Amino acid sequence: IKFGFIICVITLDGEFEVYHNNSWGTVCDDGWDLNDAAVVCRQLNCGSALEVPQSAQFGAGTGQICLDNVGCSGNESSLIECNGSGFGTYSCGNHHDADVICSGKKAFRLAGSGLTRCSGRVEIYYNNIWGTVCDDYWDLKDAQVVCRQINCGTALEAPRSALFGAGTGQIWLDNVGCSGNESSLIECKYNQFGTNNCGHQQDAGVICSDLIRLAGSGLTRCSGRVEVYHNNSFGTVCDDGWDLNDAEVVCRQLNCGSALGVPRSAHFGAGTGQIWLDHVTCSGSEGSLTQCQHGGFGTNNCVHNQDAGVICSDLIRLVGSGSTRCSGRVEIFHNNSWGTVCDDNWDLNDAQVVCRELNCGTALGAPPFAQFGAGTGQIWLDNVTCSGNENSLTECQHSGFGSNKCGHDHDAGAICSGENFFFPIIYTMSDTVNTRVSLYRFFVHSLLCFILKLSVSHQIKLHSHHSMQDFNGKIFICKRGNFIS
Repeated sequence: IKFGFIICVITLDGEFEVYHNNSWGTVCDDGWDLNDAAVVCRQLNCGSALEVPQSAQFGAGTGQICLDNVGCSGNESSLIECNGSGFGTYSCGNHHDADVICSGKKAFRLAGSGLTRCSGRVEIYYNNIWGTVCDDYWDLKDAQVVCRQINCGTALEAPRSALFGAGTGQIWLDNVGCSGNESSLIECKYNQFGTNNCGHQQDAGVICSDLIRLAGSGLTRCSGRVEVYHNNSFGTVCDDGWDLNDAEVVCRQLNCGSALGVPRSAHFGAGTGQIWLDHVTCSGSEGSLTQCQHGGFGTNNCVHNQDAGVICSDLIRLVGSGSTRCSGRVEIFHNNSWGTVCDDNWDLNDAQVVCRELNCGTALGAPPFAQFGAGTGQIWLDNVTCSGNENSLTECQHSGFGSNKCGHDHDAGAICSGENFFFPIIYTMSDTVNTRVSLYRFFVHSLLCFILKLSVSHQIKLHSHHSMQDFNGKIFICKRGNFIS
């Protein structure tokens, strides 16, 4: 039986009533579930259904009971499309009135330190309280739903371990599992509201693209051809007047640190379709590229071989004694300051993520023990465990920002293949004599070479168990990946 014409209303306290035959009436809670509530919330433009309180939780109504045994699939645009017993046909009293709790239009927000309009700690408004989301199983699919819900483009990262600072109060959601196609986080699978086994050091966050993205050949998370979303499609930006101030806005918008370069002339390949912006002029402090002066959407005198690009620093850098652009002590930017990474469990998988993030090729080494000198200030990460496929070091498992048991003599480093390098490795070996040996290593035509500077004449055993006889001077030992014995 289909319902006739009805008007729905939800009172301030959550009581649900329908208007029929010139009078308001309630709905019986027989069979009342989230699918039914979802239709009501959508019909009233009140977001998603959060709960379906039953047995007149918000108080019993008066007068007519209009509906009973409502059966919606959840996809209907109005209760008129749902099945039911028919108007006025019911087998309950007002003490069984059905209620709904909808998310409302502003049920989600991004908060925390270092947030932007489209990046921050995810918080949900429920039961008159803002609360956080636990990062158990939190991934890009979950972040994608949040980014879409707040009109912030696509998900770039799904930060865990309270990247944007630890929240306070309630942790509303845990074990969130989205397919990525949901229109609201509330439509995903999760534990019941408030049921979790987390602390706020596990608060989940999102980094969304806003309505901007990087694309093209040779791109990384923080370098590529600039594309903006307008009028339901992505288009490129012309390089007329394109400079570091413009790139700085893009890098900040993508949470990619500061601008290092402004490649022009389709450095990352020519795009297709619309060229949305031309003659972009930013001061560098704008919150998004579209806030800068430009010639108007779609107004340009360019072709795609003039597409503009950016190269951003990301929120990671390699520094220290003997460092190069692609080798050095690993430091990350968090809470407005740079800090180091402890070498506990630090390995090539972890270094691989760093090298990829910096567009520095593959990882060749993951030196521990402050190989590039000891840093100062914060030690932000410890016990980092990456699979090697993550887009950012902060996506890997770790002990939480600032939680460590290290000193700076345990600062981790990374050595990437992105450029030739020449760096010292200091070993103190005491198999036969307490002799300090400096190894300098570099790459020439894929040949791994070692230069040993020996200050005294003794037989010394290397860790490879190869040995060298007495020699006072320099020894060149070259072989593909191994010592020559």
